[in-house]
Amino acid sequence: MRVLSSKTFTRILGAELDKLMTLPLIWHTLISTFMVNIILAAAYTTSSLHAEAGTQNILNIGLASMGYVQAGFIIIGIVAVCSEYTSGQIRTTLTTIPWRGWQLSAKYVAVAIVTIPAALIIAATGVLYPYIMMRDTASVAIEINTLIATLIGATGYLTLTTLLSAALSGLFRRTTPALVVLLSYYFIVGPLMRDALPNIKNYFPDTAGYYMYMTPYANEINALTSVQGTGIVKVWTLILIIIAIVFYRKQDA
Repeated sequence: MRVLSSKTFTRILGAELDKLMTLPLIWHTLISTFMVNIILAAAYTTSSLHAEAGTQNILNIGLASMGYVQAGFIIIGIVAVCSEYTSGQIRTTLTTIPWRGWQLSAKYVAVAIVTIPAALIIAATGVLYPYIMMRDTASVAIEINTLIATLIGATGYLTLTTLLSAALSGLFRRTTPALVVLLSYYFIVGPLMRDALPNIKNYFPDTAGYYMYMTPYANEINALTSVQGTGIVKVWTLILIIIAIVFYRKQDA
């Protein structure tokens, strides 16, 4: 990619942020995801209220909804990229910003800027609800270091999943195919592959991402550490981003 000054890249990044912030579907998705997370946290807390409330139990209950909440962040990644093709705005974007590689890179950075605080708030809320509801039970104390590490892992997973979705959406350039492929993988194909391919399941982004925020069970075999899980998901995301940028520079609008 052609080298740009930091000032030029900052302007491109500002333009991409403006586009994301003015997309109503982004905000509707975030609000809906937040509400669904609260509902699921309440449901999981109610079902677990009479169980032992150890430290990891509280955290796992609070983040049990992540498997469903990730759908909202997948949609955000898709909308962030595909909305320009759907509306035809991509032609205006490329006319105004001819540096395709940098423009797409700035979009990914903008997506991360929007996603990180939203993911942190949603993950923290999911943990806070069961903690408040179970505060009168025994042994609900959560070590601050464990809490911080867990929330960072959950935030990182949702952010990387959003970026991975955005990168793959750049290859499809259409909302419906991207939505079908990504949701089918995370909710149908991925779970089936974990059962069918147990020896390599940890190398899939959804399974590896699970270990970024969930503590493995004591008797779990071949479990990953949070660092290993993070590394695998990062590799998947970076590979797809690089492929998306390469194709984006060669494709017609």
